[in-house]
Amino acid sequence: MSERQDEDDAARQDEPPDGAPDGAMAAVAAGQPGAGQPGAGPPEGAATAAGTAGHGGGAAAGELASEAAGEAASGAARGAARGAARGAAPETVLQGAGEAVPGEPGARTRAGARAWTRDGGETPVNGGPPAGESGLRRQAAVALVLLGVVILAVTAFTTPWHVLTGGPPDPARDFTAAQIARAEAFDAATSLPSYLSLALTIVFAGLLLATPLGARAVGWLKGPWWLRVILGVVVITAIVELVRWPLGVWFETIMRDYGLSTQDWAGWAGDRLKNLGVEVFLLCVMLTALVALARKVRRWWIPAAVGAFALTVVASFVYPVVFEPMFNDFTSMPQGALRTKLLDMAERDGVPVEDVLVADASRRTTALNAYVSGFGATRRIVVYDTLLRAPQPEVELVVAHELGHAKYDDVLHGTLIGGLGAGLGAIALFLVFTPVRRRTGVTSITDPRAVCALVGLATVGSLLVGPFQNVVSRHIEARADVHALDLTKDPATFIAMQKRLAVTNISDLSPNAVEYVLYASHPSSPERIAMARSWAELNGVPVP
Repeated sequence: MSERQDEDDAARQDEPPDGAPDGAMAAVAAGQPGAGQPGAGPPEGAATAAGTAGHGGGAAAGELASEAAGEAASGAARGAARGAARGAAPETVLQGAGEAVPGEPGARTRAGARAWTRDGGETPVNGGPPAGESGLRRQAAVALVLLGVVILAVTAFTTPWHVLTGGPPDPARDFTAAQIARAEAFDAATSLPSYLSLALTIVFAGLLLATPLGARAVGWLKGPWWLRVILGVVVITAIVELVRWPLGVWFETIMRDYGLSTQDWAGWAGDRLKNLGVEVFLLCVMLTALVALARKVRRWWIPAAVGAFALTVVASFVYPVVFEPMFNDFTSMPQGALRTKLLDMAERDGVPVEDVLVADASRRTTALNAYVSGFGATRRIVVYDTLLRAPQPEVELVVAHELGHAKYDDVLHGTLIGGLGAGLGAIALFLVFTPVRRRTGVTSITDPRAVCALVGLATVGSLLVGPFQNVVSRHIEARADVHALDLTKDPATFIAMQKRLAVTNISDLSPNAVEYVLYASHPSSPERIAMARSWAELNGVPVP
């Protein structure tokens, strides 16, 4: 779930779901506006001696190994002498096998590994497991398990697992044959670009993690390490976006054909580029901080986990006031009967709401939507201006649903779980990066070329956790639906509202199992309607 709880994410507005948020958002998606929206090796010609020995074999390999061992021994002796001259013995920490990065601290080694010292010096050491590495990995593994237990406990405690459900969903009971056919046609039209986008995400992640292509793509960059990290993020993101851009155009064309998009191409491209800019910015912040920690701290996964948690919380808190205004203009709902009714309903519900905001969504879509984002001082309830065209009782029910998210602190809990998950990812990164490093050909996580592998790992992580996030999100959305019914006691209007949302947004009325697992952060419209009828039966209200 993200920090933004959408009333209906089935509109699938901006682009085909990718199976993972693009770029930087993958790292904070769990704490981002809720389950609402559906974003390597050495440079060529620089072969390491270890690689030569692995493929060349015979006497040449033996000579290289002997030579490298001698270089390593003398290098270690020189490092120890320098440390003794300074009055302290250098503590070496193995950093990785292969060739040191030109321009980075440390010597070029032809076999074995390179290591760095606490005082910032770096000495090549002979091959073999570094002293203390297994102990560090055991510590990280224990921390991973403990934090995983904490996440499971928090998720179990904050998720309403036993929420009211209805009988088997029956689209034919509430929707006409023409409406069902239109929803099926739209789903068929968007499925191909959606699955192609997902496939591209998986392929790119595989290339970044299993081959040196990513490192080669950014290996030509020059400058200090931090600049190369930033430029590496920009280059790899630009390559991925160039390949995916035609799919976005295809999906936007479908949205226009079905009347869901009102944007011109300049507006669409501007929104997409702004979204990409936000993702690149967040990703640069995360990876630059990560590499800086790895260069300075032996147990870098500890401060990295703390930093990932903090970044998720901060991003969730500032998202409504920093990032949302980049895409929409927000105004207070005009004075009138609707505004008064909504604020009175919030007061009756015991949810402090300073204002209800209206987003100018009609300049890009005809879809209906509302959401709650932020927490504490930045919490806000937002409705699309397109929703205000619906009958007032239906608008009240939509806002009552959002009040349910606010009342149960769904955004805050989602942010907490997302932050803990980001910390878990930082620890897991420490444990899995060694085999990834070997396949991609980078010397260590401090190698600026490693940003490609880090992006690939973040993508894989988001793909893996996405279905679990959707399970939690669907339960939370169902609880908000029940809350709306408890507050309004009007199942007939609830069902009318769900039908309007489904028809206007062309929601998938019968999602197949794969799409439901991968993309469904909300129950389907027929499921929500069936739940409302069950609520009516339980509360002695006429069943609509």
